[in-house]
Order: sequence, then structure tokens, then C-alpha cells
Amino acid sequence: MTSAERPAVPRQTPPAGSDGPAGATPLGTGPSLRRRIVTLLIVVLLVGIPAGYLVVSAQQSRESGKDKEGKAAATGLTEGWPSKVTRRIYDVPIQPYSAQVAFYESNSWKVSKLYVQFVTSDDGLERFLRTIGSSREELKGGRVTIGTKDAATVGWNLGAGKDWAGTRHNQPQPQPQQDITVDLRNKAHPKVYVVSTVTP
Repeated sequence: MTSAERPAVPRQTPPAGSDGPAGATPLGTGPSLRRRIVTLLIVVLLVGIPAGYLVVSAQQSRESGKDKEGKAAATGLTEGWPSKVTRRIYDVPIQPYSAQVAFYESNSWKVSKLYVQFVTSDDGLERFLRTIGSSREELKGGRVTIGTKDAATVGWNLGAGKDWAGTRHNQPQPQPQQDITVDLRNKAHPKVYVVSTVTP
């Protein structure tokens, strides 16, 4: 059979992506590879970013919990005046121009207490007692009305060796009950200690 009589064999084109003649696209390159990379990046972002937020959020929650525990465990007086709202709730009208003002507030589901100390004038003590509905006559000499547990909570030393006078000011609920003890060693500038208790 001559070459002229041989049947023609059709020329086959290599499938796309297979090794073939020059100019063909090798496997794993071109648009297909770019699509795979983009898909992989999207998956990483969709999974990685929320996971990162969860880690950060968990860390912040732990730190917040530690801060709250620290504040709850802290006791002692804070120098300065309680807010007007706090003074109104506990009915503790600290007189103007008072010195050495400090306070501490404790809260629980059963009872809330405001501890306050301040140094005032003799007239200031009179006005303070009158404003809450009490009087100078209600102060009993030698009497400390604030209990040892309450005193220890804020580090007050209400023991012997001072000229004490005190009163317990009871009011109908929901108004606060107040234990008031006054150091009268300096008659012109008495130091007042108050524990005002609110029971829900």
C-alpha cells in the first residue's frame, strides 16, 4: 500500500490542562489555580476571624471577671463625697465645708449599707441631725452605736479612749436606718461616723 493509499489519521488535540505541546496550560496553573487560592482564602477568613474574636472575647471576659472580683473583695473607705443620689438614697446629708469626708458602699440582695465619715462644726452637727429628723438631744454620751463588724469593714477604731456619743435613728421602711456615732474630743469640730442601712 502506498503512502497515498493510507487512510488519514485525525490529529488529536491534548485535553485542556494536560501536558501537551508548547502553549498548552499545565495542570494547576491559570484561572483554575487562582479560583482554588481565592476559595481557600475565603475559607480561612470565614473560619479564622470568628475564632480569633472568640479568643479575644474569652480573654476580655476573664480579665473583666478578675476586675469585678477585685472590686468586690476590696474594702475600705474612699476619700471624697458620695454622689448626691447616693446621699439622698441613704439619707446622709453631709454638711457643706465638711472635712476628711470618706465613704464606702456595700450591696447585697438582702441589704445595702453606706459608711460615711466627716468632720464638721458644732453647728454642722446640729444641722445634720436636724435634717435627718433627729436632734443633739438624741446623742447619748459614752455610747457607740456602730457595731464592731461594721467598724471593721472600713477600718474604724471606735474603741475606748475617745469622747463618744451615739444614737440609732430608726425610720419606717423603706427609709434607711442609721447608726450614728460622734467623736466629741474636739467640741468645735466633731467627727461623725454613720452607717446607713437600706433593706429592700
